Amino acid sequence: MSRTVVIGLGNDYRGDDGAGLATARLLRELGVPVVENGGDPAELMEAWTGAEVAVVIDAACSGEPPGVVRRFRGVASLPHGGASSHALSLADAVELARVLGRMPGELVVYTVEGATFALGAGLSEPVSAAVAALARTIARGLSRSAGAAPPPAGR
Repeated sequence: MSRTVVIGLGNDYRGDDGAGLATARLLRELGVPVVENGGDPAELMEAWTGAEVAVVIDAACSGEPPGVVRRFRGVASLPHGGASSHALSLADAVELARVLGRMPGELVVYTVEGATFALGAGLSEPVSAAVAALARTIARGLSRSAGAAPPPAGR
């Protein structure tokens, strides 16, 4: 294992659920190679196979104010349960990867708290602002320590 992979999860057609994809696209504009994933667990596992570090960005609906960014490091720290617009939740996909022996060396997950997940809605204003700040934070962290996980994002 010798690489870092950055993966944005989400659904562009479900409002703030597109936060991970939007962050990935901004990172790409900043010169960071990224993978976009619509929530397919098999594609997620394939994207991080062989990676020393996998950085995953996804939307969340945990009751925090919209736009709050949270950082989780490792499988045990991931929130479980709740609804997901993906085929499986991120926590479910991670558990499946763990059972199959397909986990990256290290997993870092950033979540952006959403305001709306309505069909056809775009990103809300607080989520759009959070996505822009998160992309800059991740890009800076990756450029400072090539191959290492980025530093925690501010709230």
